[in-house]
Amino acid sequence: MEIMTNKIDSANAEIKATISMGEVNANLEKIAKQLAKTANVQGFRKGKVPVAIVKKQYGVKLIEDAEAEALRKVLADGLTELNIDNDSLIGEPNISQFDKSDDKIEVTVKVAMRPTIELLNADSFVPDFAKPEVTLEDVDKRIKDLAEQQAQPVDLEVNRDVQDGDYALIDFEGFVDGLAFDGGKAEGFSLKIGSGQFIPGFEDQLVGAKIGEEFTINVTFPAEYGSNALAGKDAEFKVTVQKIQAKAEVELNDDLAKTMLPGEEDASLEKLQELVKTQMQNEILGKLYNDELKPALLSKLVSEIIFALPEFVVEQEIDMALNKKASEMSEEEIAELRENTDKLEELRATFREGAEESVRATFIIDALAQEKGIKIEEQEVMQTIYYEAMQTGQDPQKAYDQYKNAGYLPAIQMSMVEDRVLSSMLNAKLEA
Repeated sequence: MEIMTNKIDSANAEIKATISMGEVNANLEKIAKQLAKTANVQGFRKGKVPVAIVKKQYGVKLIEDAEAEALRKVLADGLTELNIDNDSLIGEPNISQFDKSDDKIEVTVKVAMRPTIELLNADSFVPDFAKPEVTLEDVDKRIKDLAEQQAQPVDLEVNRDVQDGDYALIDFEGFVDGLAFDGGKAEGFSLKIGSGQFIPGFEDQLVGAKIGEEFTINVTFPAEYGSNALAGKDAEFKVTVQKIQAKAEVELNDDLAKTMLPGEEDASLEKLQELVKTQMQNEILGKLYNDELKPALLSKLVSEIIFALPEFVVEQEIDMALNKKASEMSEEEIAELRENTDKLEELRATFREGAEESVRATFIIDALAQEKGIKIEEQEVMQTIYYEAMQTGQDPQKAYDQYKNAGYLPAIQMSMVEDRVLSSMLNAKLEA
């Protein structure tokens, strides 16, 4: 057996070999003799089957096994010559050439290794940013808004017309073409004027109405309205205002704080303001992190930390991008790509840069996670999926099973690792 190796770079290597048919036949003889000891062949006792009979019965399978053993030796000897440990390999070796003739087999095996990554001083790539400032005025406004949301409207002490911002308790019934329609009638319905809860124009026509007065509101249902029977139709509503209510003016004091912080010892307005300020800062910071800082940091890491990439991983990423593109193409466009390999390769080439950046980012995040001791266990992935499912009213277990069966859990886990790695780097900068 002749072997020639080539370490292309730190992530890719190639093993070329010429295997003589004599080696393959020797493997075949050895495998046939071993099989003869255990094979069950009619007419022969177990362990007494002649090798010639075994060869005849298992011919094609024996040849395949003999060639496979020769290939395993090619790989083992090649890796030894390259000084590559099995544990450093990524994915399965790829046989890119297998030319078989009467006297030999010429084979090329490509292998990929986990790249060596010099992280340099990765933390130096974190962009400069400051902790967001929140004014006391902003805090007090948030507290008032929260208090008003929790407060129940009360009847007005003075008798006046409906105004914008009021809560009007109304009876109404809707008609289209003179006929009442399903869902168009209610009594004692509380509607905040200006909330945009009803059909456009409905709330505007309530402004100026008096308590006890019956009047008509004319509107047009939007063309995109959920009910096809009503979409785009003119409607008439008979309306009576029962009551006009408003929410009481909120006073910022310790009593309010005790109401909004139930069970909190020593609740005070100052403590409430501190808590709300921290919450608002975290909200602003979270948006800044997700919208600007994390993408900028990841982009900087990818552009500055350069290393060789396992080619087959890049090709897999290109395949995924190509499949996604194909799902958006017409059958004619797909057929054209199948018939025109040059055009297919041109299309694949357009995805290469993005694929390399994505693969580079994955390896960088993985290396940083190992350096910082950041791990996301499957249990945490499950909890995240459960929480998001409950937030959207889905069955948590069903949602988790769907992700698992579709093979999405590793991608979700990696996304969570990326988020935590980048967040930890930004937090360290903030606290420095």
